[in-house]
Amino acid sequence: MANFLYSVEREYNVPIEQLWAAWADPAALSVWYCPTDLNVLAGSVVNEPVVGGLWTVGVEVKEHNLVAYFYGEYTAVEANKKLVHTMHYVENADDFAARDMTTPSHEVVIEFEDRGGSAWVKFSQFGELPEGHAPRAQAGMESYFDNLGKYLGF
Repeated sequence: MANFLYSVEREYNVPIEQLWAAWADPAALSVWYCPTDLNVLAGSVVNEPVVGGLWTVGVEVKEHNLVAYFYGEYTAVEANKKLVHTMHYVENADDFAARDMTTPSHEVVIEFEDRGGSAWVKFSQFGELPEGHAPRAQAGMESYFDNLGKYLGF
């Protein structure tokens, strides 16, 4: 496994199945999978949560006049327990459309736990980032989790 970069975790007062669906359903990801002040690019989400399945999302960053594109393949899926996938990043629509899985990537591990009336999730990212970038990535993911909370009704 590559270098640990950061993790973000939260507990939400929803059943585990609802939390899992927020991560597994492409229509759900289309609504919340971005920081609170940004938007998911319409039509950019694909989510096939099976080993070898594809996931993609584009996040519009209008302030910088760009779209941050992410894509990868699932390497492990355990319903209501764990999602593991690669994560590639590009800023070019043609590169996103090509979805070259041979480029350098990160590993993302998303763990879930049923806590009897609530559900917990932890997002961990592994790989290489330039010096000082991991805290910014972590802050960004904290905002994603804020957006997830809004989506779940909190």
